[in-house]
Amino acid sequence: MNEPSNTGAQPAARNNGLREGVLGTSDIVFMVMAAAAPMAVVVALMPIALAFGNGAGVPGTYFCAIGAMLLFAMGYVRIIPFVQNAGAFYAYISASIGRVWGLAAAYVAALSYFVLSCSTIAALAYFAESFFDRVTGSAAHWSFWAFASIALISWFSYHRITLAAKVLGVALVAEIAIILWLDVAIIRDVGIGAFDVGNFQPASVLAPGLGIAAIYVFSSMIGVEGTAIYQEEAKQREVTVPRATYVAVVLVGLFYVFTAWCLVSSVGASRVGDVAGADPGSFIVNLGRGHLGDAGATAISVLVLTSAFAAALALFNNATRYLYALARDGVLPQPLSRTHPRHRSPHIAGLGLTVALIVVFVLAALAGLHPLLNVATALTGLGTVGLMTLLSATALAIPIFFARRQSFSFPTTVAPAIGGVTIATATALSFTNYSALTGVDSALINRLPYALLAVAILGSVQAMWLRRNRPGLYSRIGSARVDDAADVKGPASAASVTDPESSLGAAANTLGR
Repeated sequence: MNEPSNTGAQPAARNNGLREGVLGTSDIVFMVMAAAAPMAVVVALMPIALAFGNGAGVPGTYFCAIGAMLLFAMGYVRIIPFVQNAGAFYAYISASIGRVWGLAAAYVAALSYFVLSCSTIAALAYFAESFFDRVTGSAAHWSFWAFASIALISWFSYHRITLAAKVLGVALVAEIAIILWLDVAIIRDVGIGAFDVGNFQPASVLAPGLGIAAIYVFSSMIGVEGTAIYQEEAKQREVTVPRATYVAVVLVGLFYVFTAWCLVSSVGASRVGDVAGADPGSFIVNLGRGHLGDAGATAISVLVLTSAFAAALALFNNATRYLYALARDGVLPQPLSRTHPRHRSPHIAGLGLTVALIVVFVLAALAGLHPLLNVATALTGLGTVGLMTLLSATALAIPIFFARRQSFSFPTTVAPAIGGVTIATATALSFTNYSALTGVDSALINRLPYALLAVAILGSVQAMWLRRNRPGLYSRIGSARVDDAADVKGPASAASVTDPESSLGAAANTLGR
């Protein structure tokens, strides 16, 4: 651990920081929705939820997930103005229940975003190898596509964030358009009468397999943190970030509800589980061929590639900003907090992650691992469980933050608590059904969540060491950018926002320690 010469509480030099005031609501929504990878969700996750979950109840399960995420968002958008930090969840947990927990959360978040970026690149490489072999008849090893993707992702990350937002926006519009095209074609072919509102009734939602479906439904909607990750680069962040959060939750959720309902209706509620389970990997492509023809099936295959690339780029950007935030707070080596003099991107953090990606895929290629069955499968579950855990922890920490500030209301305390309990339940299901999430029986892969525990312990131990030996650095954890002007009770001092150990009382103080 590198320590700056100044161990006081002042923020480290940031080379002018990230570029401010450049991302609008639509830009942030594109970044968040691209990380959610709607095409990849529909093609890869939704058929599994239909096959092994509650079948016809999946649309209703998505509808319930929207409710839980909106309850979480009510508190989330209200805490954003108080703690403005590219580390988002990390900073909120630090400000609510203590820096020891916050640093543990930061390491889990950084690892989760990185491994999800790895898994998405691996899946992209597999599908690219298969697609170009089928179309051109010439085969290039999957590792070629992996390293080409890494190079392109690194290039976009190096440049201005607005460039990445534009690329993600184009890819996102294209993939949503083709899925909606399929949805409309299904309505045209099967008729409105095939759509049964009973799919949303408790009997369908609570059918056997709800636990499995909940895993995939909530894992489809993680990524909402992205709205806060980019707040330092947002235009009029007090308006833009809350608006982007609500828009992203509603758009992503309703899109999945509508598409899942169309998929169920296309084959019938009584048959959808069996049909999807017969060949989950080809379920959507086969539907595309049946309702849109060969051109539609080909378009879906192409847009799976663009969707995977957009998701990998968005996840990579999230991971770089976590490293940047941690380095700026003095926890990681200070060079990682440097931003490019012209693009103002966290290019050093991005370079470090690029090297890490190269190492991962060199080792995977040398070991002869399968990009989809080994690399993607192993890492997708790990990253998903990590982010679901953080989402739960943040939702439950928000009421503590506002209670400490004597603010008790439905949006600030009740709503996020209810949402947090719901998301925590889904997270517990993901732990207990982890093999269903990964889809493999490998004991090694299914024990990977212990890596999350290991990095959380590492972060908490480091925080406790800093508290004892470097109190100046410890006081900066999660507090590099704090707005002490906005307050539900009126202006407050920075200490009241960033030092929960001094005011939460004995119980929360014990938690923070």
